[in-house]
Amino acid sequence: MLNAPLAERMRPQTLEEVVGQPHLTGQGKPLRLMLERGQLSSLILWGSPGCGKTTLARLISSLANAQFIGLSAVSAGIKDVRDVVGHAETARGFGQRTVLFLDEIHRFNKAQQDALLPHVESGLLVLIGATTENPSFEINSALRSRARTLKLEPIPPEEILGLLNRALIDARGLPNAKADLDALEALSRAVDGDARKALTALEVAAQTGEHITLESIREALGAQTPAMDKNGEDFYNLISALHKSVRASHVDAALYWLARMIAGGADSLYVARRLVRMASEDIGLADPVALRLAIAAKDSAEFLGSPEGDLALAQAVVYLALAPKSNSVYTAWKAALEAAQQHTGAPVPLHLRNAPTSYMKTLGYGKGYAYYFDDPEGSFKQTYLPSELEQNHFYVATGEGWEEKIRTRLEALRTKFSSP
Repeated sequence: MLNAPLAERMRPQTLEEVVGQPHLTGQGKPLRLMLERGQLSSLILWGSPGCGKTTLARLISSLANAQFIGLSAVSAGIKDVRDVVGHAETARGFGQRTVLFLDEIHRFNKAQQDALLPHVESGLLVLIGATTENPSFEINSALRSRARTLKLEPIPPEEILGLLNRALIDARGLPNAKADLDALEALSRAVDGDARKALTALEVAAQTGEHITLESIREALGAQTPAMDKNGEDFYNLISALHKSVRASHVDAALYWLARMIAGGADSLYVARRLVRMASEDIGLADPVALRLAIAAKDSAEFLGSPEGDLALAQAVVYLALAPKSNSVYTAWKAALEAAQQHTGAPVPLHLRNAPTSYMKTLGYGKGYAYYFDDPEGSFKQTYLPSELEQNHFYVATGEGWEEKIRTRLEALRTKFSSP
């Protein structure tokens, strides 16, 4: 144990030592109640790295006096599951239950997850799966229905600071090391709620000298890359935050979320495509230039690549955030699609139909059509929608930006349409 990493040596031994998850481990909360009642049920522990998933799994197994077997879904397969089942059957012969802790359970494919089902259902295995991914997306419904999902939160900086201070006085930790308070505070803020990362950096900093300074912490941390799983929930949360910040005209927040995505390794072209969507969905005709600028930013990002092309994305984000907003085209398009789906058989009015043959003309196709440039007034008086939709107004212009001009013209046109 003395040669184990600091994070392993400082692993909590009781529920009281667990930090950052009071909604699970506090009095009257799910995990504590389960253990106090002597119950042991399968769980999916969902949370970011270093928030205590493995620790809780070990504590649950220990407090329930169960055999603990740990596997990583990165390297394990169905054969390993069969081996665990064999150990569990042996343990059951001695009256002992078995906890299978499967780290990164989302890495198991459907067939591998299915292989667990009969043993979890029979109670031979108590499965505790750990995942950083949203279980709704990565774990099949049959397995989720047999295991309770518990969400763990990133550990707050103040509690990370408490862990670091404990590590400097605990006999299991670094009792001979000293640290400046500003160094510990900086470390607690820099690790994004990851206790393991914080303790690892503290140990590395201590190896450079018994006195830990802000500079030694910076060296121990190295180059920091903002946390982002390119295919997981974090990624989609960041793009959601960017989109909503642009929509709300919060330019500083929009730039920050863009920077988080780019620094975290997001595909610049994916981000550019989302900016094009924002220009159409949230700005629209309030500022028609927005769409052209967003497409230009996409072309620039594609032509220049990163990091040079990223500046064009930042320019587009600033413009989109500060542009007047209107979702009138977006709303009109949704309404038109809904009407099209509800009135799939509505006939095209005869005067609007194409009449390429004389026979079609005898059927009335195109008859009475008023060509705008020959007869503007007659053109206005024609109907252009199927009869059952004549009163529908899909597009409603707002008073934002350039769309104010559109609204004035639209009102004048609709007056002409409706006048006798």
